[in-house]
Order: sequence, then C-alpha cells, then structure tokens
Amino acid sequence: MEQLLKQFFSSQKYIICLILPLMVILMVTSLFSAPALATGVYQIPNLTADTWIVDEGEVISRLNEGQISSTFKDLAKETGKEVRIVTIHRLDYGETPESFAKGLFTKWFPTPEEQANQSLLVIDTVTNGATIISGDKVKSLLTDSMANSVTEETLGAALRNGNKYNQGLLDASDRLVTILSGKPDPGPLEEKETIQVEGTFTKAEDTDKNKGNATAWVVGLLIAATVIPMATYYIYQINQPSNQG
Repeated sequence: MEQLLKQFFSSQKYIICLILPLMVILMVTSLFSAPALATGVYQIPNLTADTWIVDEGEVISRLNEGQISSTFKDLAKETGKEVRIVTIHRLDYGETPESFAKGLFTKWFPTPEEQANQSLLVIDTVTNGATIISGDKVKSLLTDSMANSVTEETLGAALRNGNKYNQGLLDASDRLVTILSGKPDPGPLEEKETIQVEGTFTKAEDTDKNKGNATAWVVGLLIAATVIPMATYYIYQINQPSNQG
C-alpha cells in the first residue's frame, strides 16, 4: 500500500513537471500574439462597389453606417467624387493614421487616374488620430486646410466631447459631401464645450512605458520558463524513494 501511494504521488509530481512549463509557454505566447490584434493595410478587405465604410474599430452604429453610405453613394452618382471611411482600433507598430491611409489609398487605387476623384478618411480609435487622403481632382474642392479642419475641428469636436464617433462621423461626412458637391464649405460647428482634450489621446511617454512593461513581462516569463522546469524536476528527484536499503 505504501509503495502504491509513493508511486501515485511520484506520478503527480511528474505530471506537474510537464504541465508547468506548458503553462508558462502559453502565457509567453499570448503576450507575443497580442500585437497580432493590430491592423495593417493588407488586412483590410479589397474594395468593392458597395464599400463605403470599413468599421474595423466597431464604433459606428448600423443605422448611421447605412445613412452615411447612402449619402456617399448619392454623391458618387451626382458628382463622380467618392468618399470612404475606415476606422481602425489599433495600428501596427510604427504606423500612423496618415501612413496607414496613404498605404490603403494606394492599395485601393493604384494609379493616379483611379485616385483622382477619391477621398479616404481614416481614424484610429486608440489615439483618435484621423487624416484624409484625396486625389488630385478632389483637392481643387477639398483643400488640405479644409481636410485638416474636417478631422481636427468637425470630427475632433465630437471625439473630444465624450468620444461621440457616430455624431462626429455624421458631421464630417455631411461637411465632406457639401464641399465635394461644389457648395461653399459650411465650416465646423461651434464647439461649445471642451472636455479633457488631453485625456482623449495616448501620450507618447505612456506608450513607451507600456511597451517597456510588456518587454519586462516577456523577459520575466521566459526566465520562468527555464527556471520552473529545473526547480520542479529537482523537487521531483529529491522526493523519489531511495533505492538503497
């Protein structure tokens, strides 16, 4: 009976020796796989005739997405000018809304001729950074200063006032459609109240700190993945029944 109990507990310790390293490896793997949640240009679906909004950030309601898409579709039929909106929850490391927008603009519209009548508004919902990229024929109506005003003042006002993405994108799309229809720019709505503008954006030093913490966790877990198996095996060995006697 005593021998059976010793064998039972020895088997348990052996199993622990196998399971602990696997648990550590799984934890480390999960940390390394976290950046995969970021979105790159080539993860965005190819453009189709009915693609007006790609809501990867999941911040637009279906009702508003349908309303904005319908407005953009009508604009395209009436003027030949086309607008798309893309929301992203997290960009790849080193990517900015502007660099992402330029890459996607080129992916969707490879030639200057295809780009000429196109506009693309991209917003990163982590930082609330936004930008508009336009083709040459659009810029005669939508100047760079107007585009910047749309993202910083029209869209930005709604985001600063409680991250109101639906309202901000509705306001931005209405203003873009007005401008691209050849009508006078109505300008941004008056921003009556500013609520913690600083809190809306991620500071660079906070981002660096988070990256440093993640690196420390990864290094620590890798060390643990080496030490824990050795320690458990050592404990297993010293608890083995002696062959002597």
